[in-house]
Amino acid sequence: MQTAQRFMMLTHFVSTDWLLDRRHCNLKWQSAVKEIREKINTAIQDMPENEEIKQLLSGSYIHYFHCLRIVEILKGTEASSKNIFGRYSSQRMKWCEGISLCHIVSLYEADNVYLAEVASLLSRNVSYEGPALRKQLAKAQQLQQELSRREVECQSSATDLRERYYAACKQYGITGENVARELQALVKDLPAVLEEVGKDAAKLEEQIQLYTAFTNFVCESQPVLPMLTFAQTRGNTTFYEWRTGKVPTVIERPVVEEAPTDMVTEDMIDWGDFGNSADTAGVNSGITVEDGIDWGISLEPSSEDTGAAGIDWGDSEAAPIEIVDAGTDCPEGVARGEDALTILENSQSRGQFIDELTELEVFLTQRISEMGEEGDVVAMSQFQMAPSVIQGQSREHVREMLSVVQHLLVRLTSLRMQHLFMIQASPRYVERVSEVLRQKLKQADILLLKGATMVEKRQEALEEQSRLEPRVDLLAGCTRELQKLIEADISKRYNKRPVNLMGVNI
Repeated sequence: MQTAQRFMMLTHFVSTDWLLDRRHCNLKWQSAVKEIREKINTAIQDMPENEEIKQLLSGSYIHYFHCLRIVEILKGTEASSKNIFGRYSSQRMKWCEGISLCHIVSLYEADNVYLAEVASLLSRNVSYEGPALRKQLAKAQQLQQELSRREVECQSSATDLRERYYAACKQYGITGENVARELQALVKDLPAVLEEVGKDAAKLEEQIQLYTAFTNFVCESQPVLPMLTFAQTRGNTTFYEWRTGKVPTVIERPVVEEAPTDMVTEDMIDWGDFGNSADTAGVNSGITVEDGIDWGISLEPSSEDTGAAGIDWGDSEAAPIEIVDAGTDCPEGVARGEDALTILENSQSRGQFIDELTELEVFLTQRISEMGEEGDVVAMSQFQMAPSVIQGQSREHVREMLSVVQHLLVRLTSLRMQHLFMIQASPRYVERVSEVLRQKLKQADILLLKGATMVEKRQEALEEQSRLEPRVDLLAGCTRELQKLIEADISKRYNKRPVNLMGVNI
């Protein structure tokens, strides 16, 4: 019981309601504080050059205890301004003289207005100012973490896009420094590559003989693998020779249109004044017609015109229409257009070549599987009458033949070769490939710029944190100081019993 009498603990913090309830303050303390604030604002306009006063007035809410300290300082600095009656003649001191109506300290002490004000200030610091600053500080710290994470993601994505770019270039067989030119250079080397494949087709003689003998033994079918048989004997010759069976005397290869190395964008297109001219009848579409060109079109009837309309339709003698096969419009022995391409350059014959290679691959694969099961009596009896070319094959040798076929098939159907065939068939394909690859690099550059923006924003958030931390520390220090001053003041009112304000935390 004695301990309870000696200590007074106020939970949370001293509120104005608590002070009003115990009649320490007046209900009209807010209007009194308003008048005091006006007088303080006027008084602080003329302060001497004093470091402590400057510190008290800078960035702080001037309250009663500040005024007490300023008065003490001014009494020391303005002591020489007293007159013979002991009054201060300095204008700086008149605002704190007891006989003056504007005596700020006296106004504060009247009805304990100062106690209500500092209690309200303490409550505001704890309930609003402190949490708001803490929230801003936490937001700045969280923003830094988020921006750091996004920066790493941008850099990682940019690196991934660049790796994908160079991986795609590797699939095409280029370095990626100038995609369009490098792809065009590959197409120029394509005939030499296909020529090597045609030479290697000569190694298929044994495979073709085995497949032909097997099919003739099983079902006596028509000749098989005609394209492979032709390529095995003659190599990668012209499509004209494959179609006609004759060697051309003249080969006129088609002119390959090269894709432009410089990509045309919409910004580079001159649309003229289309849609901008007020004269809709004379719209300028940006197309210039060269003067002096005779197109052979006349709107005036000529004397040579016949009939009512002056048009000779040729109805009297109808000319017969002759339908010719593709390639027959060329002179004998001249390979022109697609006929001048080799059988591996021509898409039609190349497709047949690949199909027959696949057919041969499937046969050899199936034959290897069957030869592993021919140990039983039934299988042995089935091939007793088979040709020697079939019976004399071992499983290991058939595997070697299969390896040759698969090697040729891979060389023709690889992703790189597919792209080269598409480039050869459509030079505009180079533009599309270049654009797709360039988009990867463009996206990587955009992500790097975005990452740099994340760095700038993170630096701004760091500066915001550096700006808020001193404010939080200053507010916490001022709040602790107010807490001690209020505890001491209330303690005086209760016979100097120790008073502890609980729950005051910034």
